[in-house]
Amino acid sequence: MPRKPRIVLPGYPHHVILRGNNKSAIFHEDADRYFFIECLKEAKEKTISKISSYCFMKNHAHFIIEPSNDKGISNMMQSLGRRYVRYINDKYRRTGTLWEGRHKSSLIDRDEYLLCCSRYIELNPVRAKLVQHPQDYKWSSFSFKVEGKANDLLDIDAMYMELGSTDKERQKNYREFVLEGIEQPAMEMITTAIEKDAVLGTKKFIDEVASLLNRDIKLRKRGRPKKSL
Repeated sequence: MPRKPRIVLPGYPHHVILRGNNKSAIFHEDADRYFFIECLKEAKEKTISKISSYCFMKNHAHFIIEPSNDKGISNMMQSLGRRYVRYINDKYRRTGTLWEGRHKSSLIDRDEYLLCCSRYIELNPVRAKLVQHPQDYKWSSFSFKVEGKANDLLDIDAMYMELGSTDKERQKNYREFVLEGIEQPAMEMITTAIEKDAVLGTKKFIDEVASLLNRDIKLRKRGRPKKSL
């Protein structure tokens, strides 16, 4: 069966995940993450993409990426993968694939879900009990957003800018928003959307995307449809 075409729209944010094959590590030490960031910067510049959130865990990496064209995310992941996988294989004398298949992606309704998805990503280390506070994890975008430190990997999204009229106000409001945590229904929506390469958004937004792409993008339940009586 041919692969289902991905749901990608240039100029819209997408939640993207790269996972290690069989849940194996993709980072073994800090030097690996630093090199990964360099590869990611290069891939981002090549594809003229934007990254508004990220978190690099031991065996997977999350991003929110805004591509400039419909091949932007795929080209970005390919560029990143070619350079980084070669580095890991050479450094640790391994062969074969590093990733668990293709990257996962989910188109995000910016107005309704972008900040919520950013919070989900940046709270990963807290849920994994690696740190008690997201600001203590240096491999995510959270500390840069709440401290105002320079980060040439990160692009500030319009929704973040709407959190206040000054940098300090935005930093304070974003910190409070993330520390509120994320409720289970929202977490399940984000998880389902990314696992099924679906759209994370309101019904109105999903209908608009379907119209733009000229195809049905609604999630279907598994199994055969019930026969009518």
